[in-house]
Amino acid sequence: MKTITMKFGGTSVGSPEAISNVIDIVKTERQAGNRVVVIVSAMAGVTDMLLNSVKAAVAGSKWGYLSTAEKLRERHEDALNILVPPGKLREKTFDQVTALLSEYTEICHAVSILGENTARVSDAIVAYGERLSSRVVAAALKSRGVDALAYDAGEFLITDERFQGANPIWEETQARVDAKLLPALAQGITPIITGFIGATRNGAITTLGRGGSDYSGAIFAAASNSDELIIWTDVDGVMTTDPRVDKRARVLPYVSYQEIGELAFYGAKVLHPKTVQPVLDKGIPIWVRNTFNPSFAGTLIRENGEPTATVIKAVTSIRNISLLTVSGKGMIGVPGIAGRTFLATARAGASILMISQSSSEQSFCFLVTEGTAQNVKDAIEGELSAEIDSRDIERVEVLDDVVIITAVGAGMRGTPGVAGRVFSVMGENRINVIAIAQGSSECSISFVVSEADLERSVIKLHDLALESVVEG
Repeated sequence: MKTITMKFGGTSVGSPEAISNVIDIVKTERQAGNRVVVIVSAMAGVTDMLLNSVKAAVAGSKWGYLSTAEKLRERHEDALNILVPPGKLREKTFDQVTALLSEYTEICHAVSILGENTARVSDAIVAYGERLSSRVVAAALKSRGVDALAYDAGEFLITDERFQGANPIWEETQARVDAKLLPALAQGITPIITGFIGATRNGAITTLGRGGSDYSGAIFAAASNSDELIIWTDVDGVMTTDPRVDKRARVLPYVSYQEIGELAFYGAKVLHPKTVQPVLDKGIPIWVRNTFNPSFAGTLIRENGEPTATVIKAVTSIRNISLLTVSGKGMIGVPGIAGRTFLATARAGASILMISQSSSEQSFCFLVTEGTAQNVKDAIEGELSAEIDSRDIERVEVLDDVVIITAVGAGMRGTPGVAGRVFSVMGENRINVIAIAQGSSECSISFVVSEADLERSVIKLHDLALESVVEG
């Protein structure tokens, strides 16, 4: 008997038809004698609806959040009417949906009266998406003969108080899983757990950050010592590039933990960047599969990826970023400039996506998301005001309309000439490279180009990745 953790994304539970696929997938594993832990996202589009309703509440628009509540009621009750036959189970789940939406409107009403929102309140409101979907999925499974039970993740997943981006407290989470979740599995229950959310020691709801349901899946897979983690989504697996940029994109059958970490961080939307972290030490394999094409094997992710004929496996891109450059002849040999710059960036609430420095030490540049760039620039100028006044630092510049292109492949390590080949391709196609970075892992090469060159850059580099797929 295996224990399998399955995470189903928003599109996988986004309609009655999609939930029917979920039921078939879970039932198949249960009939094979396996134990299944199910993690669910909110129905597709619901998280955005809830976020917009918070804004409406702050603005004093009672109609805004009440209309959202009614739309959510209709959507979840319609799914129940289709998936669950008339009777006590359906009525009980209707009551649960009604109670959750009543709580939601009460919180929004309080926000409307105060005219302000906090990260803690926002987490509490946004969590209703997963809390609603878990009840519907559990009822649908139960009506089809699976002994399923809905759980709010906060019953097990204990986090710090960093609302909107909480971190698990691992020992306490493990203790709760051991005390309550594992016994439920032993009794034949299939738990349907809310993704994306947790709770503080005091019971306040937290979220793991947008897209955090994948991370939830990995946390519960590790805590339950699962044999596999399957991320069920709406694509066939991890692809060689974004098919919206290049229609030749193909599914990669094997990817290493390290490669998927780079791909996720640098723009591949198929997995949350933190997903690998909890399963890494235990060596739990991850599958990425398509809920709507369950017969397709998908992509297997584990410690060692399969070798390919060429070193580049995939190409990713990140849009909506800005490049900040700190430069000045007085920087040469002066310790602490970069450190102070990055501390100022952190205080401005921005994460750094990539760093590059000239060998002369006269300048360095780094990338942040577009919306944070001006705040970061102001913070750096405040931190380095003395150096700017003395002309040791001549300027802090922001360049918008740029993108990061990343070529990923574990085979880059120890293979001479990879960077040369990558940049030869760029030069041959007259694409100007603004900045370059290669991590110490040697698993990826990232570079910055104008947004106007994104599609051409990806397609030309993707040619190298496709060679490995065709020949491998």
